[in-house]
This record gives sequence, C-alpha cells and structure tokens, in this order.
Amino acid sequence: MYVPTKMFLTKGVGKHKEKLTSFEMALRNAKIASLNLVSVSSIYPPRCKMISVEAGLKQLLPGQIIHVVMSKNSTNEPNRLIAASVGVAIPADKNFYGYLSEHHSYGETENKAGEYAEDLAATMLATVLGVDFDPDSSWDNKKEIWKISGKIVRTRNATQSAVGDKNGLWTTVLAASVLLK
Repeated sequence: MYVPTKMFLTKGVGKHKEKLTSFEMALRNAKIASLNLVSVSSIYPPRCKMISVEAGLKQLLPGQIIHVVMSKNSTNEPNRLIAASVGVAIPADKNFYGYLSEHHSYGETENKAGEYAEDLAATMLATVLGVDFDPDSSWDNKKEIWKISGKIVRTRNATQSAVGDKNGLWTTVLAASVLLK
C-alpha cells in the first residue's frame, strides 16, 4: 500500500515561442522537470508532513515517477494576467485526511488566486468534518469559523502568477504539491 508521508509545494513560470516548451520551462523553474509526474486527485494524506522543496528534492532521482496535484495555465495573449494555485487544508486530527485544491484563472492576482485555492480546499475539508458555515461568507469569516471550530489546523497555498509576454510568447504558470513516500 502506497500512502505518501511527506509533501512539498512548488511553483514556476516559463516563457517560450512553443506552448509545450513554455510548460517545460515552468517545470524547470519549479525544480521538478526531471521527474515523471502523475496527476492524482486532491487528498492530503493522514499523518503527512509538509517539508521544504529542498528537503523533498533530496529524496528524488531524475526519471522517478512521482504523484502530484498540479494546476497550470498558459497564454500567448500579450499582457494577459494568468495564475495557477494549489491550496491545502490540513485537519487538526492528524489521523484524518485533508484536502488539496487546484485553481487556475485569468485576471486574478497571485494573492487572490491563492486565497481562492485555500478556500476551496478548506471548504471541502469543512464539509466532511461537519463544520457549520455559510459558504457565501467571505474567506476571512470562514477562516475565523474554521479556526474557532478547532477542526482545521491550517491552510496554505502555492501560487504562481505572470503577465503574458508582451511579444506573444507562450507564458505558462504552474503550482504543484509533490507527494512522497
């Protein structure tokens, strides 16, 4: 049975005349281009430990198959604002699973996209934990309710935004959670 015990967040941006190569450049910027990435759904495993990018990379070999939750976005439209974000919601009970979310958008700042991704992950976790809240309330109000409930210990995000290249090169942004054994 494979259940990840560690996870790190990373992000990157790349530009190139070819869309695929701009994605490769974003992977390089995020320091995960040498890995074979397998996308998985959005569960933060029980008892998983958040580690730094540097600590995670020390455990990996080029070509290794790694599971990720990844968000990406691309544009070749000059000056178009794009963002990609992964949000994390970790329960207070370490034996319970949490949630990861992927969000990609146009026209949102890095801060707004990051908060939205955190809100998505926390909302999913809150609903399975039975925390009563108004889904239409502001992110700050929901954060306070979840904090008071004592059931959600923390949220965070990795978000990358960029403005489309002024000369029309492909611009790609990505954010990823990398899950490790």
